[in-house]
This record gives sequence, C-alpha cells and structure tokens, in this order.
Amino acid sequence: MIGKLENEEIEQLLTHQLVGRIGCHANDITYVVPVSYAYDGKYIYVHTLKGMKIDIMKKNPKVCFQIDDTKNLTNWKCVICWGEFEELVTEEQRKLALQILSDRVLPILSSETMHITPEWPFSSENNEMIEGFFFRIRLTEKTGRFEKINEEEFFAT
Repeated sequence: MIGKLENEEIEQLLTHQLVGRIGCHANDITYVVPVSYAYDGKYIYVHTLKGMKIDIMKKNPKVCFQIDDTKNLTNWKCVICWGEFEELVTEEQRKLALQILSDRVLPILSSETMHITPEWPFSSENNEMIEGFFFRIRLTEKTGRFEKINEEEFFAT
C-alpha cells in the first residue's frame, strides 16, 4: 500500500531522523548533498564547513530538503520540504543552533561530521572557536509519502 503521510507523521519523521539531503540550485548548477541536522518544529538546523552548498545557497536561498526512513523496499517513508536558507551569524543565533544540534540524540557510533566540536559530546564554552557555518532552513511546505506492505496479504499468496 502506498499512501500520503499525515502532518503528525511528517513532523515525527523530521524530528527523529539525523541525516537529510539539501537540494540547491544557482548559476545552472543543481547540487544535492547529505547533511546531519536537527529539527525544532519550524527550522532545520545545520553546521557545516565552507563548500559548494553554502556558496550556492547564498546565491539562491530557495532550497529543498528531503529525508527518508527505509526499512526495506516495501516499507519506507519519505518527506520532502521546501524552504529558505538563513545563515546564522550573530553569537545568539549560533548559540541557539549549537544547543539545538547538541540536544539531538545521536547513536553511539556516529560520523565525524556530526561531532560539531572536538569536545563532542560535550558542548564548547566558546562558540567562536567552532569552525564553519551554522545555518537554518525555514520550512514553508512539507509533504510525505510511504509504502507499507500488508504482510498478511503478502505471505498469503
């Protein structure tokens, strides 16, 4: 069965996933890249180093954000969102972003890109010592789909 996720299911998936993909476009270049993120109910928060995605999003702040939860090819959920990139430059904005990202529940084994500070999992006392960029995406639209096999029907055939 293929269906549409309800708003509550979309919010739950956005809240509990750790990795999403940003799609951005400028100067005839479309770029899709995975990022680790945190969601606060309104914004997607990300910390990253300088690179192509930042350059593109500064030129065109309209972005797409996608996450999925795939158990197998007959049991998955996918959320696609649209929104606008906002670089966080003030100390207050960076501090809030760091707190939201630090509050994520991460698996014991996680990638280096999820470790925002060298002291991870402990927070840094000085946000200015953290290299890179903090940004958020203000979500303006969300949609979601799912597929779930009816196991009783599947195994009855």
